[in-house]
Amino acid sequence: MMGQATTDAVTAARELAPELSRRAVEAEELKTLPGDLVERAREAGLFRLATPRALGGQELPPAEFVEVIEELSRADGSAGWTIAIGNGSAFLAWLDPAVAAELVNGRPDPIGGGVFAPMGRLTPDGAGKFTLTGRWGFCSGSPHTDLFFNGGFAGGDPQDWRLAVVPAAEVRVIENWDVSGLRGTGSHDVEIEAVVREEHTISPFTNPARHDGPLWRFPFFTFIGTVLAGVPLGIARRALDEFTEFAPAKFRPPGPGPLAEDGDVQVALTRAEGRLRSARAFVFDALGTLWDTACAGDVPDAAQRGQFLLSTQQAMRASLSAVNIAFGFAGAGALHADQPLQRCFRDLHAASQHIYFSAAASKRYAKLRFGIDQPTFWF
Repeated sequence: MMGQATTDAVTAARELAPELSRRAVEAEELKTLPGDLVERAREAGLFRLATPRALGGQELPPAEFVEVIEELSRADGSAGWTIAIGNGSAFLAWLDPAVAAELVNGRPDPIGGGVFAPMGRLTPDGAGKFTLTGRWGFCSGSPHTDLFFNGGFAGGDPQDWRLAVVPAAEVRVIENWDVSGLRGTGSHDVEIEAVVREEHTISPFTNPARHDGPLWRFPFFTFIGTVLAGVPLGIARRALDEFTEFAPAKFRPPGPGPLAEDGDVQVALTRAEGRLRSARAFVFDALGTLWDTACAGDVPDAAQRGQFLLSTQQAMRASLSAVNIAFGFAGAGALHADQPLQRCFRDLHAASQHIYFSAAASKRYAKLRFGIDQPTFWF
């Protein structure tokens, strides 16, 4: 049943979660997930959740992927985000299988990453190679990424938007990540000047994956939605759990009783909980429809993908509402750096700035319903 996974990956996430939570402040101080935790996550298979089985990955059904990231994000938003993005090795599915196998050879459980934005330039040499040059910001997990998938226009043609696969040895990480939320994600700038074989470039925005199987019938940005959906759900769940734990013992003048006995607080919590659970159910319902279609051998149509896009946007909105309510009622005590609630607030507001959760993404669903012509590869 969708949303009720009990796989080894979910178990692995739950086993690692307490340590991620305990060391969240350390990750923020380092501005990246600690190296030993990265390796523990790698050993647990958490960076190959969606990598093709033919390349040594788990190729999990998407609902299970969402649940794994939800568990990790509940422990620590930065850890959930880092591991979600680190599953970028799944993009190897858009390469020729033999070429992908060559890239993975000698790199067990490679961590993927990169930036889709076409901030680079792919200059062809006329002999089947490109020179990739550029600088990309917000490259999450960059200190420990093995394979970077960075965007650029081939030959400067805005109609030819590709991702180029570049090994970490050819990437310069500029350690400049100093922000308010998702501080522990190591989302530094990176610079690249490298020669890339044409078969190491992909056009996932317009071309289907080249591996076979139901997961690879998901268009690229539909797949990206499954990667990100668990992050807000997990962070918001942690915020509400933290709130319900401390509210019975929290006293705020002039009221004589604990915060939990305030009627306004009770109504706010009830509404936040209802919205979050409803949004979560919507995500798994829409994802289930996509998966049923893919398992039947078909590519999900625009209407189905639009419903999933709507569900992920609603998940972010409901999660923001939950975190804002919990943080708003928590009082000044929640401001301390060691308090998970303030970290939930910061991390979720940072995550909401990702282009996938933008107002433009919400408009795509409305345009679909109104029958307004638009590029559908975005969802």
